[in-house]
Order: sequence, then C-alpha cells, then structure tokens
Amino acid sequence: MPAPSRSGPAVIRFLDVHKSYRVGGRDVPALEPFSLDIADGEVFGIIGHSGAGKSTLIRLINLLERPSGGRVLIGDVDMTALDEPALRAQRRRIGMIFQHFNLLGSQTIADNVAFPLRLAGARDEAAIRARVAELLARVGLEAHADKYPAQLSGGQKQRVGIARALANRPSILLCDEATSALDPQTTASVLDLLAEINRELKLTVVLITHEMDVVRRVCDRVAVLDAGRIVELGAVADVFLHPRHPTTRRFVEEALPEEAAAGEAPFARVPGRILRLSFRGAATWTPTLSRVMRETGVDFNILAGRIDRIKDLPYGQLTLALEGRDVDAALAALRGAGIEIEELPR
Repeated sequence: MPAPSRSGPAVIRFLDVHKSYRVGGRDVPALEPFSLDIADGEVFGIIGHSGAGKSTLIRLINLLERPSGGRVLIGDVDMTALDEPALRAQRRRIGMIFQHFNLLGSQTIADNVAFPLRLAGARDEAAIRARVAELLARVGLEAHADKYPAQLSGGQKQRVGIARALANRPSILLCDEATSALDPQTTASVLDLLAEINRELKLTVVLITHEMDVVRRVCDRVAVLDAGRIVELGAVADVFLHPRHPTTRRFVEEALPEEAAAGEAPFARVPGRILRLSFRGAATWTPTLSRVMRETGVDFNILAGRIDRIKDLPYGQLTLALEGRDVDAALAALRGAGIEIEELPR
C-alpha cells in the first residue's frame, strides 16, 4: 500500500516485504506483504495494538529482523543484500531508542553515551569526551555525566538513550515505544525533544506507538497496523480527523475519550441535521461559521467540539445540529470556505 511521501526523496523503502516466523512446524505471518516509502526528513509514525506487527516492522529497517521476502532499501543501499560486515557499517547510520532504555547500569551516563563511539572504533578520548558533552547538553543532562542510570528518573534515562542513539551522527532515528514507560508530562517533554532533533538535525524519525496522541503531537504521516496489515496510511491530519478503518477510529476515540464517551446516542433526539465540521490551519481562528449562519438564516446548536493541534497545525472540530430552510446553502458556503463537513448518522 504505497503512499506519497511528505517531501523529498524516499530514504527508507520497503518493496513487497513480508515476515513470517516458524512456530510449531508452520509459518505464522507477522507482516503481510506491503510496500512503503518513508521520506527523507519526515517523522513517520507506526501505530497498532500489541501483536499488530509494528515492532517487527521497525526492526526490519536496520535488519535486526530479516524479512521473509522482499527488499528493504536505505537510500540506494539494499540492506537485504548485505553481508554482516557491510550491514554493521550501515547500521551506524541508524540510531535506535528503546522502550526500557537499555542502559548499562554499571557505567556512568557519560560512558553510556560514549559506548557506541567506542564500539565503532573511536580511540581519541578527547574527541569522545567532547562529543559526549555536546550530546548531553543537547538533551539537557550535562550536569549528570558522572551519575549512574539508577540515579536518574525515567525521563532522564530516556534522554540518555536519545543521546546515545545520536552518538554516531545517524541519518535515521528509530523509536521503539520510546514514551510508553513514561508519565504524560515526561512523555510530552521527550516528544518535544524528538521534534527538536528532527527539525534541527534534519533526521528521519520512525516511531512506533500504541497511542494516537503521540502520533498527533509529532508525526507527519502515519501507518495503522492491524493483524500484520497496513490498514490505513496517510498524513496525520487526514487520518486523525477522518479515520476510515475501524482500528483507526478506535485509536482516535482513545485519544479523544470525552467524545468517545458521548457517542452518537445523545444526539438521537436532537432536531435538525447532525454534522461534524473540521477546520484546519488559519480557518480554525476565522469566524466563518457565525458569518455563514447569519447570512443564510440557519440556526445551529453546538453539541460537541474541541480546538487543538496536530503537530504544528491548529485544527478544530465541531459537532452541530442545523435547522432552517437553507441548510444546504449554508453547507455549500462552508465547504467553499475550505471547511470539511461530514453528516453523522443518528
């Protein structure tokens, strides 16, 4: 299921890739055949419930898992065709952040960050110390260089993990459920840091998660996985505001619990036509609704609504009941102003 990239050339390409595991003498599919391009410099989200195949998919990028078929390309390099020495060299271009940090408990924070540099063969200790200091400053932990992981909070440990993942100056950063072990406030600060790294270092970021709110905050595009299949793929604003697949709708409802709790039943006896209006960008702050209703003489009742952001894009959604002779004219005027309208069933 290919989809256009956000911008620029594809830096990661999956070509007819699939993955199965041998269990009890038979092949059990983890990922059904798919093709996918991820653009240079974008933040790409992969969302799915446990067992959907998202961890398998992200580990195919650096070939920690080898596909059962198909090809994985990084730039113009076919990762699936490389021998182990060449694959190790290519993996240095790909940093990885783990859910449970994977720090070395017996090593200081500075030594944890330096570990991939030394593993790659760096021997100039002055250069290593300078790079470690630079990275710890970037993640706001320069005062903690001589501490040990047990002395840090979960959020601080994840920041060490981010610094370590950046040590060898990768062009791709993989995030394997990087915020699922963190509280909401710490999650927000880590996501802000990842967005800053993407923006300033021009890295391509691929993250997997089971939370639509994580996708909404930082991603440009998202693939929704269900039972090993990509069931929805597109720009986050499109997928979040107009989910098509039942799995996607459930993720959006989990991100908007107040609307999921309300459901459709409370509107069953409300008179008029029930519609959901979606506003994006500058239209979010423009009084188009009141102007159109005034001009067409249509009465409206606001039943539910919210204004928020999808990454850097402001958006709003309103659920309305409309009554009057010129409802169709009002809807045409709203659509003409760039407002998306969906009529809801009762």
